[in-house]
Amino acid sequence: MLTDLDGYLPLDLRKPPGAFTGWRIRIAASEPEVCYATLVRSDIPAEQSPRRLVRDGCGYDDAVALSGEGLTATPPMRCGLALAYAAWERHVVAPAADRLLGSPVVAIRTLGAFSCRDIAGSAGRRSQHATANAVDVVGFDLKDGRSVSVAGDWTGDDAKGRFLRDVRDGACGLFSAVLSPDRDAAHRDHLHLDLGPFSVCR
Repeated sequence: MLTDLDGYLPLDLRKPPGAFTGWRIRIAASEPEVCYATLVRSDIPAEQSPRRLVRDGCGYDDAVALSGEGLTATPPMRCGLALAYAAWERHVVAPAADRLLGSPVVAIRTLGAFSCRDIAGSAGRRSQHATANAVDVVGFDLKDGRSVSVAGDWTGDDAKGRFLRDVRDGACGLFSAVLSPDRDAAHRDHLHLDLGPFSVCR
């Protein structure tokens, strides 16, 4: 059972990610009780969200919303995605903001996680958003009042542009798919982060 495996390999996301952290997040994501236990073990403040009955490929029954000291508030998202997101914010976004921008991130702006829709341009193939297993990040607000926008700052050679590309690169070991403006025009204004079955980082 995955619970037994979790007992042998307890995942604690207070620790910096290692080579197998992304794999272990996906193991925890596959069993809600293991995932919830990992949130608690990792001191990740989360509240379970009301389930959405799965109909026509859309819905979820294991979503949580993050909100609390040390993490910015999130929309409801699948538990496994929340693990990856919290690890990304703690171990990628926060240090990059300190190193490159000199001010902490106080809010991560998103387009949400759940949206009952297909992948753009696909023939009826559901997006990971249809099960709240993806989140789109459009920007970051800093404690000193500045903001960073994927749409406006991605191509810059300044600290903001380097910060955005750094947090994109750092997401790739934690999420399954990471899509940015470098991928295509459909992602020109956001970072798409998901925990789906396919791996891509661009």
